[in-house]
Amino acid sequence: MERLARLSARLEGDVERANAILKQANEIVVLTGAGVSAESGIPTFRGSGGLWRTRRPEELATPEAFRETPDLVWEWYQWRRRLIAECSPNPGHQALARLALKRDGVTLITQNVDGLHSRAARTEARAMNIADPQAAFPLELHGAINRDRCSLCDRRTDAVSHHESGLPLCNDCGGPLRPDVVWFGETLDPVIIGAAQEVALSADVCLVVGTSALVHPAANLPSMTLRAGGVLIEVNLEATTLTNHAEVSLQGRSASLLPRVITA
Repeated sequence: MERLARLSARLEGDVERANAILKQANEIVVLTGAGVSAESGIPTFRGSGGLWRTRRPEELATPEAFRETPDLVWEWYQWRRRLIAECSPNPGHQALARLALKRDGVTLITQNVDGLHSRAARTEARAMNIADPQAAFPLELHGAINRDRCSLCDRRTDAVSHHESGLPLCNDCGGPLRPDVVWFGETLDPVIIGAAQEVALSADVCLVVGTSALVHPAANLPSMTLRAGGVLIEVNLEATTLTNHAEVSLQGRSASLLPRVITA
């Protein structure tokens, strides 16, 4: 019991330190990964039933798979879209949205494609009587699963239909539509990663949530903040390669910790 009490007191002290650092910062960059959405029930790639479920994600989420078996790839993404649509932003998403809406100089960057940050931004903006939730929309490094993109002309559009029958085509050029996500073997949008690197270099604090920071180039962003003289705050279920470099490392559920860390 004494050990548990000591650990609890230490965690509370670390939460207060993280809160104080964020309050004093002028420029904050937030990098999120799959861990921030796990508590919303976002499913893993694999499910049961259907031909695509016999294939690994690495085999489906590629340009080659889309060229060879577009029906199979679309079936997989429509399954994922339906399941994600049934999930809701959790208190971690909501806390980050409030932070970005309340304060200038906060930029959210996510490796997730689920769109939960943007959904949280709209909900929190309405609750705060803020007309434009744009400030809390993240830079989406890997795209967004709820958008389509033309394979030929690059036109983007909201995925308003599930495309249950036949392959969807672009209204402008007639080219085949694909999910607007970055597939294995593809490079990130240079404009988006460039903007992310710019804010990482100028940030006083980099708050890293729910990511092991192993996937490049996103993994470089916290290091860029550190090299520029900023500090790192980490919130993750377990230790990562960033833990020893963090000013504060909080190990636990982000949906529980973020509302305590972000209080103003």
